[in-house]
Amino acid sequence: MTQEENNLILAAQKGDRTAFEDLIYLYDKNVLGIAYSFAGSSEDAKDIYQEVFLRVFKSIKKFEFRSEFSTWLYRITTNVCLTYRTQKKKLAYTSLDEEYDAEDGEQRSLADSLIGSGKTDDQAIGSEISEQIETGLEKLSPQQKMVFTLKHFKGYKIKEISSMMNCTEGTVKNYLFFATQRMREHLKDFLD
Repeated sequence: MTQEENNLILAAQKGDRTAFEDLIYLYDKNVLGIAYSFAGSSEDAKDIYQEVFLRVFKSIKKFEFRSEFSTWLYRITTNVCLTYRTQKKKLAYTSLDEEYDAEDGEQRSLADSLIGSGKTDDQAIGSEISEQIETGLEKLSPQQKMVFTLKHFKGYKIKEISSMMNCTEGTVKNYLFFATQRMREHLKDFLD
């Protein structure tokens, strides 16, 4: 932890909102990235992000400098991700008629973007693989999904993940082993 980060934490603990905002700025992209990798949707990732920093704001005074701030923050992030799925009751599909704001500012539906989209074979195959990976990830337990996501999509080491998830390295390895097995099993027919 740098001296600057240490000073920001101490100031935030005393109620300095600017210091808290500066502290958030140091980690916001990482937290949002973890949330997106876990949730798979930008809207859900934003909800998780907000919940993480709301919890951090409420409990910053309890941070005792026993670990790195980033470790404490990522532990909160993983806990929010793991509980988010159980709190969110959501349909497993998106309507083709649901409208969204296109880049040009116009309202479009998914059906509009599919008609005449001219996807190349490579794009279609890439999209299909991504869809299969997402489907496989949804079949994992929340802990397995979190470990798999942090290891393979975010590049964290086993030791870092165990600290984030507040469990032993052996437990992380166990989650990762079974997640990898299940993902291989799920993708074997598709990739053969």
